[in-house]
This record gives sequence, structure tokens and C-alpha cells, in this order.
Amino acid sequence: MTPEALQTYLHLHIPLSRAMEVEVLGASANRVTLAAPLAPNINMHGTMFGGSTATLALLAAWSVMHLKLEAEGIVSQLVIHRTATEYLLPITGRAEASATLDDANWPTFIQTFNRRGRARFSVTSKVSFDGKPAGSLIGEFVAISEG
Repeated sequence: MTPEALQTYLHLHIPLSRAMEVEVLGASANRVTLAAPLAPNINMHGTMFGGSTATLALLAAWSVMHLKLEAEGIVSQLVIHRTATEYLLPITGRAEASATLDDANWPTFIQTFNRRGRARFSVTSKVSFDGKPAGSLIGEFVAISEG
């Protein structure tokens, strides 16, 4: 899936991404990078709302899982089970979130999915602002077989 196709998919299926003006900068089955401007995500302090920061990170993590499952031909419903977010610095401009899939545990995930029809996988997303780390999110996702 191209960055443009992923952006269209997110804006169509997750309307909050459109409201946040999320842009897909890069998209592959191993890494997704998203960006969001400050204006539609601003809070009363003139910084990015924490919920927008967490959502941007979550969207990057969900997207890389979605693309990996699609690339592997796995038809499933992908849902978030649990997240933990850390905020490192206030964001006063455009933020970026990148999620990279760690393939080390992928074979175990596939084995569990094939045996049980569902499996969990954790993805970390890093948020940056002005070239500096601004936060991170660890998301645990569950893929549920649709077949």
C-alpha cells in the first residue's frame, strides 16, 4: 500500500485521522511514519493535545500492523487491547510518529494466530517534534481471524 492509499484508508475508516489532518509520510509492512500539524490538535496551552499525540502514535502502530497482516495475506479484524503512552516534551508544531515492526516475535504470532484464530502483538511508536523525542506509545494489538 502506498502512503497515499494508506492516508485515504485512514481518513475514510478512522474519521478522527481526517479531523487531525494526519498525513502519511511513509508506509511499508515494517515501518509507518505519520505526521500531524498543531492547529487542529492544539490545546489551551498552545501545545499539542495529549490525546492527539497518543492518537497519532496509536495510528502509526495500528497502521504498521495492518500493513504487515495485509502483506502476509492474513484476513483479520485488528483491534487495540492495551496501550501505554509516555510524554517527554511539549509539542508546539508539527509532530511525527513512527512505528517499526519487530519481526523477532512474528513467527510466534503467526503460529498462535493459525492455532487459535487470534493472537497478540506489541508495537512501539515513537513521537518526535523538531527532531527530538517527544513521546512514545506501546500498543498491544489483537488480530482476530475473520475466516
